Amino acid sequence: MPPAPPSTAAAAAAQQLESLLRRLATLSHYKQFHAHLLTSGHLLSSPPLRARFLDRVALSPHDAALPYALLLLRSLPAPATNDLNAALRGLAASPQPARSLLLLAGRLLPAPAPPRPRLDALSLSFALKAAARCSDAVATVQLHAILVRLGVAADVRLMTTLLDSYAKCGDLPSARKVFDEMPVRDVATWNALLAGLAQGTEPNLALALFHRLAGSFPELLPREEPNDVTIVAALSACAQLGALQDGLGVHEFARKIGAEYNVRVCNALIDMYSKCGSLSRALEVFHAMKLEDRTLVSYNATIQALSTHGHGADAMRLFDEMPTWIEPDEVTYLAVLGGCNHAGLVDEGRRVFDSMRVPPNMKHYGTVVDLLGRAGRLDEAHDMIMRMPFPADIVLWQTMLGAAKMHGNVELAELAATNLAELGSNVDGDYVLLSNVYASKARWADVGRVRDTMRSNDVRKVPGFSYTEIDGVMHKFINGDKEHPRWREIYRALDDIVSRISELGYEPETSNVLHDIGEEEKQYALSYHSEKLAIAFGLISTPPGETIRVIKNLRICGDCHVVAKLISKAYGRVIIIRDRARFHRFEDGQCSCRDYW
Repeated sequence: MPPAPPSTAAAAAAQQLESLLRRLATLSHYKQFHAHLLTSGHLLSSPPLRARFLDRVALSPHDAALPYALLLLRSLPAPATNDLNAALRGLAASPQPARSLLLLAGRLLPAPAPPRPRLDALSLSFALKAAARCSDAVATVQLHAILVRLGVAADVRLMTTLLDSYAKCGDLPSARKVFDEMPVRDVATWNALLAGLAQGTEPNLALALFHRLAGSFPELLPREEPNDVTIVAALSACAQLGALQDGLGVHEFARKIGAEYNVRVCNALIDMYSKCGSLSRALEVFHAMKLEDRTLVSYNATIQALSTHGHGADAMRLFDEMPTWIEPDEVTYLAVLGGCNHAGLVDEGRRVFDSMRVPPNMKHYGTVVDLLGRAGRLDEAHDMIMRMPFPADIVLWQTMLGAAKMHGNVELAELAATNLAELGSNVDGDYVLLSNVYASKARWADVGRVRDTMRSNDVRKVPGFSYTEIDGVMHKFINGDKEHPRWREIYRALDDIVSRISELGYEPETSNVLHDIGEEEKQYALSYHSEKLAIAFGLISTPPGETIRVIKNLRICGDCHVVAKLISKAYGRVIIIRDRARFHRFEDGQCSCRDYW
């Protein structure tokens, strides 16, 4: 048989190498393959094979593989665009994505550099993903300019990546502008803007965009339909806003498009229902999932839901029941510790902390310090701070100050306040707590000194505000609010509330009002806290017996907590308040926190 023509033999050799390439698994394999490409001449004669090899090495999980890929790229006398793209892709996905931008700028190539390969849409796509991971807004703008100059702005996928990068860098106006100017959009484009708005500062706009898409998606997406990513983004917006009615609507849309049992959708539903105050619905979704479909995220979301709603023992039980094939992570432990903290399960919390299989971070230590402090074990809490492998931050010392105030420990309160001052904290709550500790010991001169310090430091109070949802519309209230169209009715309702709960023994708790004013003025200041206004509006805007849900940006104060309990008894209502730390469910004069908060 005559020998095969050279071209056929070369093609056969290249095919064998392609087959071998798919089986490379170790750095040693890569080096041997590289050596063969060099000795056989394929490194220069087979650019497609070389680029695929570079791509495989650059994306390898081995620590030394990516540097090796860059070394290979630098050794090429004339790297092609595909060679550059392979390295850009690897760097963009690496722990140091900023190096992808350096490579694009030519700074990782040798000097004098070889002829620079021409950039294409794929090059810019990888660079934009790197910019998004770095939150590098300046690089995103520069890449946008290059994109326009290269004339690839008609590429829908590339423009979607650009939009996504703007959104992840926090430049939502630019992201919206890119979206509005795209003549053609696919479902990924809609999803990118939805997710950017929902996870950024515009969840209301995200919901408006979702409703626009859901209402006419056959026209807006003639060849596609919304998918699980669309649903997850919309649910994220609902969770952030606490918009239960919108959340129910998104859930119904998920059923309509057949995404209801998608695992990511289920996880997002658990989170959304929990953050909207409907723990029962969150648990329904979790228990409806097949055991084999549940992921770590499923358990984390459900444990967190139980914890923030005050069901610490149930959170512990679910944690203990996690399948052995699912390994807890730092989020799991934080959720369980939070449940122990909210429920006062001190020994259980210590057991969980001592048995952690991941290194505890500042939040884990902070939760245990809070747990010990609330329980009155102040020396243990302080010892834990002193034994941490890293210095305590502002939040941790604020936690310690709160515990000292709760138990009237002046020495510890002063220590915490000193550390807060050294760390640069200038929050009004710190001064209120310290002043209250002094006041509880009748140290009025020290109370005056704290007030003077507040004046000299120009300490501003963080404004409190609350939301409540009525018929799918969110209503916002601030302390002493008279901007609402029905404010006169709301104030009359508050007068009625005070009259009715006074019959149940209500007396205003004015100890947390740090103002140099009389007792009557303090009571007036308390009467119109934003959560009271939201509850009063809920009472006059909903039928008897309907649950009232309120979202508060700060921690609920002691007086509002008492008032909410008494309103639930006097008016026969369930009131659910989500504050900065947890959920409070008030029913028949009791709160789910059992006054341990």
